[in-house]
Amino acid sequence: MTNKIKQFAEQLADAETTRIGISPLSSVEPELTIKEAYSIQLENIQRKVAEGQTIVGKKIGLTSLAMQRLLGVNEPDYGHLLDGMVVENGGHISIEHVLQPKVEAEIAFILKKELRGPNVTAIDVLQATDYIVPALEIVDSRVKDWKITLADTVADNASSGFYVLGGKPAKIEDIDLELVGMVLTKNGELVNTGVGAAALGNPANCVAWLANKLAEFDISLKAGEVILSGALSAAEAANKGDTFTARFAHIGQVSVRF
Repeated sequence: MTNKIKQFAEQLADAETTRIGISPLSSVEPELTIKEAYSIQLENIQRKVAEGQTIVGKKIGLTSLAMQRLLGVNEPDYGHLLDGMVVENGGHISIEHVLQPKVEAEIAFILKKELRGPNVTAIDVLQATDYIVPALEIVDSRVKDWKITLADTVADNASSGFYVLGGKPAKIEDIDLELVGMVLTKNGELVNTGVGAAALGNPANCVAWLANKLAEFDISLKAGEVILSGALSAAEAANKGDTFTARFAHIGQVSVRF
């Protein structure tokens, strides 16, 4: 399977470069396991690091029950954030740098202490967090028409594209994470609302899940890392000319233009 992992990683990397989507890996290799899919993800992350990019954090996906049911899974997934994915608040993303982008609003945790699983709890996460800020994640898929299974999205770095951090840093002890409300607008029109509890009951639960999941690969969450804790509402498709703004109670707003 080692050759197949390298081959699949190359196909995904090529799709990202050419911006031409590929067939789902799961349709080519129906027996593809989640562990193998994470190996494909790591293959491409290691390649990008070798090319000079830096890992700056992690993102958590599939934190809502609706998305988990859609893909027939019972746990979230994760991907790596690289410095090449960062977009300034209020900045723009060239439509030529994405294939089929969608925008999600979420809460980002910036860590001040390492979190290493197993047995990390939500309380451990709160104690290890320096501050939180509002975030937009631009998810994208190198798989044609978003026809993905869990294995496909995991292999594809959890369908990561870009991310934007905004607002003003808020101390976590000042915020009730479960009750933080969010409003997402597209070109000034309301498209989605959400609340912190939409992410596994509390975004801190998502970060705890991630720390414990990463322990299986002997990876920890490090001080200074950005952790995107999971969408508070459905992803909204983005097209050229679209501007997205997410406003969060108590922690400010974040926006991006395509």
